[in-house]
Amino acid sequence: MPELPEVEFARSVIERAALGRLITGVDDSDGYVCRPHRPGHIRDALAGRRLVAAYRRGKSMWCETGGGPLLGVHLGMSGKIVVADPDGTEVDGGDYWEGRRAPGDYRWARFTVTFEDGGRLMLVDPRRLGRIVLDPALDELGPDAATISAGAFRAAVTKGTATVKARLLDQRAIAGIGNLLADEILWRARLHPARPVDELDRADVERLLRATRGAVSAALEHGGVHTLDVIPFRKPGARCPRDHAPMVRGKAGGRTSWWCGAEQRLSG
Repeated sequence: MPELPEVEFARSVIERAALGRLITGVDDSDGYVCRPHRPGHIRDALAGRRLVAAYRRGKSMWCETGGGPLLGVHLGMSGKIVVADPDGTEVDGGDYWEGRRAPGDYRWARFTVTFEDGGRLMLVDPRRLGRIVLDPALDELGPDAATISAGAFRAAVTKGTATVKARLLDQRAIAGIGNLLADEILWRARLHPARPVDELDRADVERLLRATRGAVSAALEHGGVHTLDVIPFRKPGARCPRDHAPMVRGKAGGRTSWWCGAEQRLSG
């Protein structure tokens, strides 16, 4: 599933290849992806405008439209932003997610913006779990995981009695951390995902902060969450790449989780 680094890449594709171009057409006919808007609503709101800026907070992305409504884009579990030339050649992005469609395969385009020169911006989404919405609700999102201050991080992760995995996944607390990124962060911090946040001491919180910053930075630098250290070892029979203890699978924070059986004990 795309997480913060993948969404940041999608945002950068829009910023580099789609801004400033006049919109002459919009295909918003997929009523599920474009809900609650009726077909034609987004088209009418965007026609004749230009995308003038692209922003991201956590896993949410949106564009300013030069005095029109904000255009909100959520990639879902399999979505990809594609900007294509008039001849259909994908520009500026390439095939970012390993094992996905070859450039030029747009069978699963669920939403399309057409520019004056015939180029297109598309949400390509085989599983149809992405979302396009005008004026998305942004006030409910917490600080972005890539830029959150140390003080805000400490306040977010220590409040209440939730498990640390659940707190990391709470987009209202810290925006941008998904299931895989949370497992990487907790592995780096040597914390069990089911540890209650009110049991974390100062040293635990500082390790968690360093792990969050390190994991997010590494994923942004190297091409996505799938490049992180422990992600390939989230499978039956795998051993921790740090101490070679068996990896353990279970539920934490309502999600399937993996952790090192030796260094991430629940007792600390």
